[in-house]
Amino acid sequence: SVCRQVRSPNPSPSLAPRTRPLPSGLFFSAMVFFFECSDPQYTVYMGKDKFENEELLKYGWPEDIWFHVDKLSSAHVYLRLPPGTMDLSGIKDKGEAKQKLLDAMASVPPPILNEMAQLTKANSIDGCKLGECDVVYTPYLNLKKEERMDTGQVGFKDEQFRILMRNVEKDKEIVKVLEKTRREAKVDFRAEKEQRDDEEKMRKRKSIAEHKLSEKAEKAQHEEEKELKSYAALSHLEKTTNVGVSKTGSVEEAREIEEDFM
Repeated sequence: SVCRQVRSPNPSPSLAPRTRPLPSGLFFSAMVFFFECSDPQYTVYMGKDKFENEELLKYGWPEDIWFHVDKLSSAHVYLRLPPGTMDLSGIKDKGEAKQKLLDAMASVPPPILNEMAQLTKANSIDGCKLGECDVVYTPYLNLKKEERMDTGQVGFKDEQFRILMRNVEKDKEIVKVLEKTRREAKVDFRAEKEQRDDEEKMRKRKSIAEHKLSEKAEKAQHEEEKELKSYAALSHLEKTTNVGVSKTGSVEEAREIEEDFM
């Protein structure tokens, strides 16, 4: 598999980290850099160093797309898509699931991809010095972490989802705009992932409930239409059967009809 070793991105003023207990009883400082791209529906973030990158690899979201300079050390940069974009629940066919991921990746506009490539290149110790370099991106769901890998190393499950942006040249203006939005924040990766999963479960339950209500309403409407059609047919049958048979319902008329038959 393909592995990448990550070095720390450019330093930034440190904030007092929020700590959380790990099962071992130790504490881990979780610090992440956030950026604002030109489209507010996306969230852009990256780990401060390889240790934070390791946490991101554990607790990333299905909606995340991972960016890295190809064949060189760089920061792990993530683009988070809108909620539900990578929702694979209910999909049993592998081909359909793969297409869902490809469609999600294809939904990202080229200008946003370029901004991500520029940010990734700028936060590569070696890549930022080159006139151009290649940048690879793939869904978080396609990342593979094995025990044998060092801290900050990662591979890919399926090369089909490994997209390469070739010959990315530095765009100083884009990098300048993005760097102005840089902020360092304290993040509890595990807690945020658990909260996200809980919210996703609620969203799915709500969606399933709404779908069932819709099906119930459609069934009721269908039954009502069926009943109306049956009533209309019966009414028409009664009218056609009684045509010319009885007008007044009197005894005299009944006798006349009886004599006609005889």
